[in-house]
Amino acid sequence: MTKFIIRRLLQTIPVLFGVTILVFSLMYLIPGDPAQIIAGEGASEKTVEQIRERLGLNEPVHVQYVSYISNALQGDLGNSIRSGRPVMDEIQARFWVTVELAFYATVLAVFIGLIAGIISAVRHYTLSDISIMIVALFGLSMPSFWMGLVLIQWFAVGVDWLPLPEFLKMRPSGWGDDWRQVILPVITLGTGGAAIIARMTRSSMLEVIGQDYIRTARAKGVSERLVIYKHALKNAMIPVITVVGLEFGSFLGGAVLTETIFAINGMGRLTVDAISQRDFPIVQGTVLVISVVFVLVNLLVDISYRMLNKRIDLD
Repeated sequence: MTKFIIRRLLQTIPVLFGVTILVFSLMYLIPGDPAQIIAGEGASEKTVEQIRERLGLNEPVHVQYVSYISNALQGDLGNSIRSGRPVMDEIQARFWVTVELAFYATVLAVFIGLIAGIISAVRHYTLSDISIMIVALFGLSMPSFWMGLVLIQWFAVGVDWLPLPEFLKMRPSGWGDDWRQVILPVITLGTGGAAIIARMTRSSMLEVIGQDYIRTARAKGVSERLVIYKHALKNAMIPVITVVGLEFGSFLGGAVLTETIFAINGMGRLTVDAISQRDFPIVQGTVLVISVVFVLVNLLVDISYRMLNKRIDLD
């Protein structure tokens, strides 16, 4: 196990190297001159040139990249053009809000997806199976921004059960005091993931249920509940775990629209604001942090394989 973890960590180095190249390239892909944005529209060319020299923008691209990597390894991602604060401080103030939202959405997706997938697999080709798959397809097809607006209209405006987005003034370091404000964002973000997990669980369960050892267990008189939940589900969980890890990573990156719709002060909204204001260091920092988290989540998913199936040789 230790050798596997070390080997996987070493394998993440070229991945993160590629990510840093893409993140660094954002400065040249997004229209606008950072020095001009900092100086303001009415600034003289001399002032703009001084800022460009101070930021090292006059240096060759490879020199700028080496400087960026060197600073990033020390936890320095630069300063925000908009606020002047260190990028890491801006990210730390929003990071755990997004992680918490993604975590709750993942829990909801796993809970609904597993139950729906198991029921669909056990009762395959019945009305229950067809109904669940239709609902899953519908949930998979719905854009999150549309889903969020519909939920707001139904539950916040129509029946007034939950607070409206303008009331969701979340603290920079976490959620507000009203726990109800997390319900609609979590449902909005987690619906698509629940549909994917349900479909994967059904597919994996059907494959396992058809195996010889399942038929043998049934022939020995083992109860159907024990066959499904102890023998079949455990062996069907490996591909499902892979999907869960990918979904958590996609929730981190896909929270942009959800946080914008529900006025949540998380990483997604920070990224959107930074893009609109051409705040290059913030955009670079948020993309880099989310990428690193995604890589680490994939590592945890691979490690969990051995916990589910001791026959898998990770070393």
